[in-house]
Amino acid sequence: MERFYLITGHVSRLELLVPHGVKLVQLRLKDQPEPEIRRQIARARDFCAVHGAQLVVNDYWQAALDLNCNFVHLGQEDMDTADFAALKRADVRVGLSTHDEAELDRALSHGPEYVALGPVYETLLKKMKWAPQGLDRVTRWKAMVGDTPLVAIGGLTPERLPGVFAAGADSAAVVTDIQQAADPEARTREWIAACR
Repeated sequence: MERFYLITGHVSRLELLVPHGVKLVQLRLKDQPEPEIRRQIARARDFCAVHGAQLVVNDYWQAALDLNCNFVHLGQEDMDTADFAALKRADVRVGLSTHDEAELDRALSHGPEYVALGPVYETLLKKMKWAPQGLDRVTRWKAMVGDTPLVAIGGLTPERLPGVFAAGADSAAVVTDIQQAADPEARTREWIAACR
């Protein structure tokens, strides 16, 4: 599993940052009409193929299936409606979000490609009903998931990386730190270097 996991909210941002060495990127679209969602996913799929990056489609598993994407990320609510059997038949890998032990048990029952835990630190991106999980929780989660890769997300910065990896995370997912950077391209390169 790639140690640096970029999350972007628009295909144009993905196209700006992936050429700087990003190998794993999630397209997390929110509040867009269906045709625009499909347009962005298709564009991201083709762009990532050219640049040797793995695209992960957030939430829109049906569009991902229709557009021959091979990796989706689902939150707990999305798991209620997702057709896991159809995804498995199409060889689509699935990453799943977790916040507590009940969610983790549920996620592991689906044999995910990875499990995400967050927010590790306080996050500015969205109002979370979950308090920061902290590094002790990362260590506990890693013990519970075993060989399944663990993705840490929420409030991460390059300075916090050594602690996050030492606690047991296999990958660091990044949204806000790059989104709010004065120079997102330079910040992406910093992240990639820090994850090496």
